[in-house]
Amino acid sequence: MDPSLLAAASGLGLGLSLIVAIGAQNAFVLRQGLLGRHIAVVVAICVLSDAVLIALGVGGAGAALERAPQVMGLVRLAGAAFLLGYAALAARRALRPGSLSPPDRPERTSLAATATTCLALTWLNPHVYLDTVVLLGTIANTHPGREWAFAAGAVAASTAWFVALGLGARMLRPLFARPSAWQALDAGIAVVMATLGVSLALSA
Repeated sequence: MDPSLLAAASGLGLGLSLIVAIGAQNAFVLRQGLLGRHIAVVVAICVLSDAVLIALGVGGAGAALERAPQVMGLVRLAGAAFLLGYAALAARRALRPGSLSPPDRPERTSLAATATTCLALTWLNPHVYLDTVVLLGTIANTHPGREWAFAAGAVAASTAWFVALGLGARMLRPLFARPSAWQALDAGIAVVMATLGVSLALSA
């Protein structure tokens, strides 16, 4: 196989292995996809953010982050506060059926609020820096001269995943025709967000 294609394939495989996991960002994209609200914007924010972070990692920003642990400590605290707040909102939705928002109800969240939440879930998550910037950047450097081919593969993985998650969620909508299904989803999101928030707070 051509070395550049091999580097791109490695980036694709590693990118998928890092991104296909239950986390704050994926849970948010899934919920927006089920709602069918602002999903194109949400997917675009996630894809473009990952592309920027991957480029920073390949460009050497990972080494700078490793030398600034105090910065990562502040990001962890900010991320923990945001995730715990989001967990509380999700728990409130799960405990109060009247506050649920199945797809046939008007969306109360504006485009600006949705975009802001998506940006916060992406950029206030320290794991995205450790995985995307530091780890991907480090492994990209094991392909000397072909780092950007590796980066292209990782960006392709991110793009494919978020498009599939956001747009593919519509196939699950029949399962969420009942409020009880939304209660279960929001309860799960609350648990994921709270677990991540506590983990970040303890590691700060």
